[in-house]
Amino acid sequence: MPGFSWRRPVKSYTHAALLLALVLSGVVHAAGSCREPPETAPWPKLVLEEVASGFRKPLLLTHAGDGSGRLYVVEQGGRIWVLEDGRPRRLFLDIRDRVRSGGEKGLLGLAFHPRFSDNGFFFVNYTTRRGGTLWTVVSRFHAPSPTAAAPGSEREVLRVRQPFGNHNGGHLAFGPDGMLYIGLGDGGAANDPLKHGQNLASWLGALLRIDVNVSEEGPPYRVPADNPYRDVFQNVPRARPEIWAYGLRNPWRFSFDRDTGLLYLADVGQDRMEEINIVVRGGNYGWDLMEGELCMRGVSPCPPPGVELPIFTYAHPRGFAVTGGYVYRGSEIPVLCGIYVYGDYVAGTVWGLRYNGQRVVRQGTLLATPYRISSFGEDEAGELYLLAHQRGAVLKFREVEMR
Repeated sequence: MPGFSWRRPVKSYTHAALLLALVLSGVVHAAGSCREPPETAPWPKLVLEEVASGFRKPLLLTHAGDGSGRLYVVEQGGRIWVLEDGRPRRLFLDIRDRVRSGGEKGLLGLAFHPRFSDNGFFFVNYTTRRGGTLWTVVSRFHAPSPTAAAPGSEREVLRVRQPFGNHNGGHLAFGPDGMLYIGLGDGGAANDPLKHGQNLASWLGALLRIDVNVSEEGPPYRVPADNPYRDVFQNVPRARPEIWAYGLRNPWRFSFDRDTGLLYLADVGQDRMEEINIVVRGGNYGWDLMEGELCMRGVSPCPPPGVELPIFTYAHPRGFAVTGGYVYRGSEIPVLCGIYVYGDYVAGTVWGLRYNGQRVVRQGTLLATPYRISSFGEDEAGELYLLAHQRGAVLKFREVEMR
């Protein structure tokens, strides 16, 4: 089993170079859907407007990308609800019979296939217990109707044994490249006792990238040809080719900026620090050698060679559990354009930062809330939402009208 892997056998990209490469390749477009204000423009004054309530521990809100305007809300216990403009919510999927919920376990992720309107496929990430063992399962389901899925249509894509009950990660998202990205924590407990974070032979503590556009007769996914560890087995023994990046503790929500293609990932800290990262191909994000910008005891040199440092951190007790969000690209709050909106589950604070491709040029508080912020959500138009875990509500960000 390989130990610490500080050197990546692939070329690393600066964030600015990555952005330029994405634009030139046509993966993202250079022109934005909103115009970013000057860096000195004042922060917007925001409020939260309740959209829907009555959910049981909501964890995620997303859309199907089909032009319908529908929103889908994931409950931790194993249900997904569909919301339509001004209409009562409907039950989209109920898999409580196979989901093991509680603490950091449950139905944790949902991602609709980019061609959902044609094929009806969507993917979920949930924890389950089989034969006395706790597993993370990523599965594909089929929805005969955009408002009703078939619980019996499950096709398992991959399964990961979980040694402990926490740090399951659980987020799923399709990138602008059409690949499915899967976030997995380090397996749980404290201080990464099984050393998964720096172990490229383990899926745990990593961000995976797979291609699910495969034949129904064959395996449920294939490894993309440009994954960094697909063809480097001679340099990194037993490396898992599905890994896109590693060195993560518990990635709680990541998202792609719909205009630049940059991948923002929030990683929950342990005792001292929370962090926001820009994820690049083959990146090592430090855990368990580092927590944020701080090295763990005995690690030298500091920082270790080859580790990608976060673009932003905040220390405890400012907050204790970061919740990643989205770069705002909507039209209803123009002054928010280009700002990455994120928060903290414990503190209930919503912050924003502006990243210019090389560094964070501005950061500040957007809103203080009384909620346990389990997730942010983005609709098809780029407008942002907040999910209040304990209250069971979905709230939408609005700008305060100045009179």
